[in-house]
Amino acid sequence: MKPQTGFLSLAEELQSYILSFLPYRYILRCTLVCRTLRQTYLSSSELQYIVEIGGQRLLVISNTDNSIPISQRLQLLRDKAHAWFKVDIHPFEMVPVTRAPLSRDNVVAGGHFYSWDLLGGMAMILPILPKPSQQSIRRNWLPGTLWPVSWPSRQLDVLMDPAQNLIAVAYVVNHKTVYINLGALDGDGVHPQAAGERLCLSDYSENRFETTMARLKGFGRHIALSRRSDNEDRTSLDKVWQLQIWDWKHSTTSGSILSGAVPNGSSAPVEFCFLGNNRLLVVTDNLNLYSIENMSQTPELLACFLMPGPLLLRCLPMIDDIGYDSQLHMQAQATMYTSDPTHRLICLTAPSARDNTQVLIISTRIFFDLNEMAAATPIPWQHWGPSNTRILRHPFHFKIHVYGNRVLRTLPVGPRNSQFTLQLLDFSPLAVINRRGLGRVVKEPSTTYISVDEFGTRGESLTTSLPYVQVVFSNRKFDCSPLRDLWIDKDRIYMLSRSLTFIDRLGVIDIQSDLQSGVVSTS
Repeated sequence: MKPQTGFLSLAEELQSYILSFLPYRYILRCTLVCRTLRQTYLSSSELQYIVEIGGQRLLVISNTDNSIPISQRLQLLRDKAHAWFKVDIHPFEMVPVTRAPLSRDNVVAGGHFYSWDLLGGMAMILPILPKPSQQSIRRNWLPGTLWPVSWPSRQLDVLMDPAQNLIAVAYVVNHKTVYINLGALDGDGVHPQAAGERLCLSDYSENRFETTMARLKGFGRHIALSRRSDNEDRTSLDKVWQLQIWDWKHSTTSGSILSGAVPNGSSAPVEFCFLGNNRLLVVTDNLNLYSIENMSQTPELLACFLMPGPLLLRCLPMIDDIGYDSQLHMQAQATMYTSDPTHRLICLTAPSARDNTQVLIISTRIFFDLNEMAAATPIPWQHWGPSNTRILRHPFHFKIHVYGNRVLRTLPVGPRNSQFTLQLLDFSPLAVINRRGLGRVVKEPSTTYISVDEFGTRGESLTTSLPYVQVVFSNRKFDCSPLRDLWIDKDRIYMLSRSLTFIDRLGVIDIQSDLQSGVVSTS
């Protein structure tokens, strides 16, 4: 009889080592082959850890402290995921926030809150209940200190990135010439990693068009400015958008420019979002995916995803904590994981009837699963949308935010919708397991009508089926009137409430794996 030389004859440790090179989905498939492979999986904390990382759509940060045993990391991951399904809303820490009268507000990676005044030229940043190991930045900018040019100049947008100690300020002089200044959040002068103090715009239309609005975003080494311009003589139908991207650490100039006509009905700059370090999604009438690997040339169109009808789309801002060569991550060893840009969510909103908004939750996986013919032919909605999207109806005055694979939104309750509760939707593949009986699994398709105008005129009916687990935290109700905005990140829920003075309150809920379960409904 010949000796057995097949895979199953190998020692369990060697089987586990070989399986560890497989993607997490293939590891799970192997466990269905036979009892031996299933036992190999159940005996290996490393294989279960690989599956947990992939199933939660996470990436491991390379500088993680390896002194923590892998079995302990696995349990921490599972407990933290489960904690999101049993959030106790009552432990609510308040942070006072002094705001300018016309401020915009945001929460950025690294646990900081910042705001700025569009007209007054003021800005501020403060840490939100920082942990001892966390780098904290607290600063106020008085009028006239954000940019060096006085009247006739106007601030367009401000980007702050605590993870990279970066502040970028976009402003326009004489309504036409746009500048972007780069600085350090914790001090004056040029950012130490920046290629220069100011990013230069390549603007062939500078003498014809006035810049009316702009939007500034950043991700790792990239900064992008989207701006809308109008013809100054007001006789042309031309209203154009231009989007320029820089590798701000290596050059102050860029040939990476996109432009086009402003979509019908839009009053804002074109929407866009970074998908990792080398892809950019531009939201016009459709979703256009570009490669930005080569910053010396126009971004390469990879695919055009057609939308179902004439929707006026807005892309909700995302809190990005990925792609950074970050001092914060070096200092805070507890920051072990980050969301995978190839498997996260983006949230697009489209105005519907007067009292609600259509919300499109889209998985970014579709933007990374392309073939060579994708750029040649636009991809119809029917071929990509239904299985990668979930469309929700959302009251226009209520709030919603996305982080990673989780969606947090307010649900109206009470007389005349005067109060709200919080609802969490988890779209990660392992949410069904990590919920441990909490919440409700939603796999069945849902059908809704898209609205083709602001009056709610019904258009095409759409069926979408991206699965998720939902849970409603019904143990506390909040008054709607003071709520200004809400956000989530990997560890917390933030709720900003207005006051009669200029000192607002930022409520913070920490998501801890050892929290006792609150009263949870499955509706």
